[in-house]
Amino acid sequence: MSHHKVRITVNGVTREDEIEARLLLVHYLREVRGLTGTHVGCDTSNCGACTVLLNGRTVKSCSVLAVAADGGEVLAIEGLASNGELSPVQKGFQQCHGLQCGYCTPGMVMAATGLLLENPHPTDDEIRQGIKGNLCRCTGYEMIVDSVRWAANNGGPGEAAVRHAQLQQS
Repeated sequence: MSHHKVRITVNGVTREDEIEARLLLVHYLREVRGLTGTHVGCDTSNCGACTVLLNGRTVKSCSVLAVAADGGEVLAIEGLASNGELSPVQKGFQQCHGLQCGYCTPGMVMAATGLLLENPHPTDDEIRQGIKGNLCRCTGYEMIVDSVRWAANNGGPGEAAVRHAQLQQS
């Protein structure tokens, strides 16, 4: 098997690792970096449970090879909180009961964070469009839309996400 040395910054921490060329980013995050908040759902990029920000853009980490992230910046669910405070999106999901079983929640929160980075004040239709690549079998989506709207009105994507996006612009 072919191995490659990669240097990837995850949640602000840069590390070099030697990995198999075929390792998916979701498995790199979970198995190599020990960050299990990013979930493996369908392994086909249909469900969105594995959504993270890579270089300022939302991606489904089950469809990205970790070697493609070499030299890049990843923001995963564990990196959204700042100084011990949940991000506005995380708080929105808490305040508006935007989760039930919780399996889709990390990916849904990351998709919503990416949406708010691009569009700080989305309409409900734009929120639905922004999360359409993420599946939830429990909530019926209304409380998720409410959660994203709450976040948009109470701080947006959050400090960590804004910092991540600014790094990509410089």
